[in-house]
Amino acid sequence: MFLKSAVTGLVALTSLTGIAAPPAANPANAPSSVVLGQPLAAAHAHNDYEHDRPLFDALEHGFTSVEADVWLVDGELLVAHDLEDAKPGVTLESLYLDPLDELVRNQGHSVYPHWDGSLQLLIDIKSEGEATYAAVEQELAEHRDIMSRYSSGTTKTGPVTAVISGNRPLATMQAQDKRFGFYDGRSADLTSGMPAGLMPLVSNNWTKLFTWQGVGPVPEAERTKLQAYVADAHAKGYRVRFWATPDQPGAAREAVWNELFDAGVDHINTDDLAALEQFLAARTL
Repeated sequence: MFLKSAVTGLVALTSLTGIAAPPAANPANAPSSVVLGQPLAAAHAHNDYEHDRPLFDALEHGFTSVEADVWLVDGELLVAHDLEDAKPGVTLESLYLDPLDELVRNQGHSVYPHWDGSLQLLIDIKSEGEATYAAVEQELAEHRDIMSRYSSGTTKTGPVTAVISGNRPLATMQAQDKRFGFYDGRSADLTSGMPAGLMPLVSNNWTKLFTWQGVGPVPEAERTKLQAYVADAHAKGYRVRFWATPDQPGAAREAVWNELFDAGVDHINTDDLAALEQFLAARTL
């Protein structure tokens, strides 16, 4: 459920003093404590690692989904949008898994205080799929206490759920009897019959399905198409996300966000954490 104010509802976790971002992340901005906002179910931090404090900035704005691009380089899962920007030590584990593990342990097995949701960690594989996914699974297994998992037909939800995007090795994931990663589907997968225990999320490029970019009234045919798309996904147990929606401040972005919110889109994509936090808070007043 969306909460009315992520500003008045900030919770200072004094018991977490000492939980800092790893040195490789950004030592000048590493927090000595974590201040969490009120969790916002629809808030997704696109390319979260590009913020000053990866993960921590998103959590302070109440985001419940964050995205990390990973490259497998010399056995390390490096986090960066482009391979040329990848740096040794700036890893999936140092930026996300280790801090989340410590946060959950100190929080009483929850990312946010008294929250029964699961933080979505969207892992976008940029390097070769099979080897990178195997490395991701290995690291998720090392943090098994906080991770959602699939085992022999049953899904057990943990404080953090890893969803695999990008170069996803579908056949390998389908064949696994046990795994910690879940598959990020595409619009074509809505008719695949894949169970939500494998594919809990369906993501797509907004511009591939819709022409409207927030300028002028939304065409009624596109509004109807969006609402039917979301309803179909939800009926099959899938959550919905779009990327490449307008994200520059202004009326066009807000118009698109309003349509996404009204249609029940589960994850609204943004790089502007504060703006989406304010939008979602205002929509629930």
